[in-house]
Amino acid sequence: MSTDPFVIADLTDAPRQAQNLAPGVSLPAARTGVGVRPGAVEGPWPTGPGFGSPGPNIGFAFTLVQRARDRFALAVREHTADAYALVAALAMKRASSFGRAPVVDDVSCGLVVLGYEGPTAESFVEWRLLIGADAAHDYIRVQAVCDAVAIDDLRQSPARLVEQIETIHERLRTNLVTTLS
Repeated sequence: MSTDPFVIADLTDAPRQAQNLAPGVSLPAARTGVGVRPGAVEGPWPTGPGFGSPGPNIGFAFTLVQRARDRFALAVREHTADAYALVAALAMKRASSFGRAPVVDDVSCGLVVLGYEGPTAESFVEWRLLIGADAAHDYIRVQAVCDAVAIDDLRQSPARLVEQIETIHERLRTNLVTTLS
């Protein structure tokens, strides 16, 4: 079988390219790419309630949450999809604050902050039932819960969160009331 004329037979050979332009005509230099797609954000990402936390491959948090399904301690009237949506959103927020994709510790922090894992007061579980109701279908509700969790709390290790969980739960309740009003 013959070799394609554009394939280098010997690595020391210069690349061969048959020009199909008129003699004396050359291609202009490539222009800088400009992203002018519909919906493209120009400049820095907007911040504020409801804008979320952009980061690399943050959707992987849903896969990690699904893998951690045995770690969820749900209340009787609580739906799995609602809990998954809330924990995944917190994991995404934590991961994007570090500028990386989600990892298992991000999901662990979401589980601890929302009381699905670790010691949780009964009053917080009742409050979580009200706040998390239908969260899987309500983006604004999920973002409100995420916005109510302080990033300084969320960036701690899961073990440190467990030590401060009562204070964090109280701050979460206060911040969420402020966010929703």
